Amino acid sequence: MSAGPRGEGVDPGPGLEPLDLEAIRAQFPILQRSIEGEPLIYLDTAASAQKPDAVIEAIRTYYRREHANVHRGVHHLSALATSRYEEARRIAQRFLNAPQAHEIVFVRGTSEAINLVASSWGQRLEPGDEIVLSTLEHHSNIVPWQLLAQRSGAVIRVIPVHDDGSIDLEAYGSLLSPRAKMVALVHVSNALGTVLPIRRMAAMAREVGARVLVDGAQATVHGPVDVAELGCDFYAFSGHKVYGPTGIGILWGRGELLEQMPPYQGGGEMIAHVSFGGSTYAAPPARFEAGTPHIAGAVGLGVALDWLADLGRDRVAASEARVLAHGTRLLSQISGLRLVGTAADKAGVLSFVVDGVHPQDLATLLDEQGIAVRTGHHCAEPAMERFGLTGTVRASLGVYTTEAELDVLAEGIERAVRILR
Repeated sequence: MSAGPRGEGVDPGPGLEPLDLEAIRAQFPILQRSIEGEPLIYLDTAASAQKPDAVIEAIRTYYRREHANVHRGVHHLSALATSRYEEARRIAQRFLNAPQAHEIVFVRGTSEAINLVASSWGQRLEPGDEIVLSTLEHHSNIVPWQLLAQRSGAVIRVIPVHDDGSIDLEAYGSLLSPRAKMVALVHVSNALGTVLPIRRMAAMAREVGARVLVDGAQATVHGPVDVAELGCDFYAFSGHKVYGPTGIGILWGRGELLEQMPPYQGGGEMIAHVSFGGSTYAAPPARFEAGTPHIAGAVGLGVALDWLADLGRDRVAASEARVLAHGTRLLSQISGLRLVGTAADKAGVLSFVVDGVHPQDLATLLDEQGIAVRTGHHCAEPAMERFGLTGTVRASLGVYTTEAELDVLAEGIERAVRILR
């Protein structure tokens, strides 16, 4: 079982001090509530993580005492808001080990980040150029490239996966050719939990001159991510997946690539000079941040990233790996239950079906027991089709998930199945 999403699977090593999960859980107000008279067991972090007090209070403080528009005023509040906003950018830089802060672009989330790259960098594609995706991609890393292919005449190639949900590297190698211009890959599959060997795949892409974008929405929450080590060209993630606010996210791009890319949207702040005869554009990242940004979201995201880093991201990865291994053992023992996605390198997801039981019916009965899980195709229909399914039940883990909660999940599944059968 993987200990984190660096790309090849890492051993956190012996001697890591265990996380105090009860102390961590006490920082999440929502985990103290009940559902249907039962203590909440939140197993839907892959959809959106819950928020610790530190993040909630940072946003509250910003709106109560610090709010003003950024980059546009000399008064005290504007300077303070600008300082908070730009500090969040530097925090994101450290979080990803990015070379420069100006390589960090604030976006609404992973979806917008990928659309930005496809719309801006993608303008250079010509008919016959190739975009390589994997079967495991979230719709957010499929549809923007399909739209680009329709506009440019580029062709999409798809990497197959093995029966355990791991990527077929031999097939990937055969798909790479000098026509491949972009390889866009999920780092951790939201539907199966598979961790892709990004470092190796990026190196293979570089051999044919292709650029690499990584959808890190499900990776940053589970362990360390180092863009320099991975060797990719773009990396994107969403704040709400990593214990931060909704509506904010990060696109990291190599500085020289961002410099070459035209604006994604027009408006205030992204310009150097405007006249009716024409306009010139600001340097990155301002070029890609048109209009008033989600300042409170950036502040909250910065606090969330520091909060997670302070826990020790290797410790987080090791803790979640233990909980995931425990849940895998428990669910594997349930009669008629089949885990979907059993790759050796996994993070944070238990996706499964039960013979003769519709996923939605099972999830409904689990909800009546206070257990929150997700059902459906998880915005990854091609992955579901690969396994002959329309959907699964997905239990996804966070830093606050305990082995005891997965004990309750297993008992709840067995109870629900007895009712439904």
